[in-house]
Amino acid sequence: MTKVAILPIPTDRGALSYHAIAGTRYALGKTAGEALDALTAQLSEDDTSTLVIMQSLRPDPFFTSAQQERLVVLMARWRTVRDRGDTLPIDEQIELETLVEAELRASSARTAALTDKLAR
Repeated sequence: MTKVAILPIPTDRGALSYHAIAGTRYALGKTAGEALDALTAQLSEDDTSTLVIMQSLRPDPFFTSAQQERLVVLMARWRTVRDRGDTLPIDEQIELETLVEAELRASSARTAALTDKLAR
């Protein structure tokens, strides 16, 4: 069974793009359906059974709304200083990296929780 994750990714302009991922294959789209269609075109005929997981950007027990809001603020600041050819102050850079790592851990925890539910 091919497992596909579809992730909404905020763009620099505040919109969303969608990334569909299956193993080492991935595709991008303006909508989740567009990303899934583009990825499906890459799958072989052996990949006929597919499980699609779409992650929302809503807060959950793994990554809170406060963490999400702070990440958005720091990412906006990072883009601004990057575009000026500058860098964030070290304390903000550390906080940003810590939040990115926390979101990665949260993503892993969500996957484990989902896997546990599917195994039942």
